[in-house]
Amino acid sequence: MREPTCVIVTGAGGNLGRATATRLAGQGVNLVCVDRTPDVLAALVESLPSKAKVLTFVGADLSNPSIAQAMTEAAVDSFGGIDGLVNTVGGFATGPVGGDTLAQFDQMMNLNARVALVTSVAVLPVMQAARYGRIVHIAAGPGLKAGANQAAYAASKAAVLRLTESIAAEHRGNRITANCILPGTIDTPQNRAAMPNANVADWVSPDSIARLIAFLISPEAAVVTGAAIPATGLE
Repeated sequence: MREPTCVIVTGAGGNLGRATATRLAGQGVNLVCVDRTPDVLAALVESLPSKAKVLTFVGADLSNPSIAQAMTEAAVDSFGGIDGLVNTVGGFATGPVGGDTLAQFDQMMNLNARVALVTSVAVLPVMQAARYGRIVHIAAGPGLKAGANQAAYAASKAAVLRLTESIAAEHRGNRITANCILPGTIDTPQNRAAMPNANVADWVSPDSIARLIAFLISPEAAVVTGAAIPATGLE
């Protein structure tokens, strides 16, 4: 059996990133937790179960290849390799196709598609050398079919889907899997504040998605690759 190294969780200070880090740490997985804010990372580490070793990395802009490369090098220096990348970084904006679409398109493509691409490019050589790896990105249902006012957001998430499929096809022979998750509305304080009249019983908890991510990151998920997995069911 191969020796475990670590899993990188980007956006670790966010709702889904924090749930994922907590779930993986509870399973004894060594973590590299990446976020923009040092105080947020410090609070996260303080809250994690003590079963795992945790390295924090302040990644100011993961769309920047040099920062993503520094993140990768820090992981390898600390743990000797990288088992997985869980990328939860992203953004959401809506608006009609019109005069403001180009700026919104650039913003969404940078936050969603470019970050997914740049972080994947950074970790893949390490995984190729080990002939093992797991990559999980967060996509969204509009990436499959856009609705009104979703052009920029949907295009960026469609790019995440196609990127994930390509990585899966290119690296299957190296035992590297790549999958993405399409969450329903996630039950977060921010979403509750933004939609005070919504039926939250239909929403999905961050921990439910984190459990799915933990499976996709595990050795047991070796046969699952190139998938876009909806996370919309109720517990």
